[in-house]
Amino acid sequence: MRVVLAEDLFLLRDGISNLLSSHGFEIIASVGSGPELEEALRQHVPDIVVVDVRLPPSHTDEGLRIALSARRENRGLPVLVLSQHVEQLYARELLSDSAGGVGYLLKDRVLNESQFIEAVHRVAAGGTALDPEVISKLLTSNAGTTSLAALTAREIEVLQLMAEGRSNAAIAARLYVSEGAVSKHTTRVFNKLGLAASDDDNRRVLAVLAYLNRTPGT
Repeated sequence: MRVVLAEDLFLLRDGISNLLSSHGFEIIASVGSGPELEEALRQHVPDIVVVDVRLPPSHTDEGLRIALSARRENRGLPVLVLSQHVEQLYARELLSDSAGGVGYLLKDRVLNESQFIEAVHRVAAGGTALDPEVISKLLTSNAGTTSLAALTAREIEVLQLMAEGRSNAAIAARLYVSEGAVSKHTTRVFNKLGLAASDDDNRRVLAVLAYLNRTPGT
């Protein structure tokens, strides 16, 4: 599996590169700035891009903007954002794109090797890997302009776990309830949000995130 990695801190970039390599990934480009990332994505079409949001020269949102541009040129290109920050505007644009795998992890909340490697595999395979804190910020920022206010506390919990890419069985185990109860909660979530339910967990997650990305009145 071919990876383009973009991270401006050398020690972290080197550590991630070594970790991925030890699990059988091929690092075809490991870069530390926005221009280098653009050049790498012009030269290569990787199986996944692992990118920080803030890269030199401006240290604002280059990484995420370049990744979005690459997905527009190479439809379905899997992108896993690994950052200390939640860039809400571009995060919603990335996560509402139904083509290809997407992920958004916060660096200080990746607690072990297996969690990270599982996330990379999931996104490369077309799935989602989202930190609950990212989802929480997106939900909060949209709470006043969407139908999220109609959801109960339990339905919000289920929605957040769905957005992490978890199956109904995994949600049931996490919340200590039956799968039947989870199925009822998810049905209510989609009904309240005006979304059609689907058996495909990734499509459900992306549909919810696409809804959250809508502006009032659309």
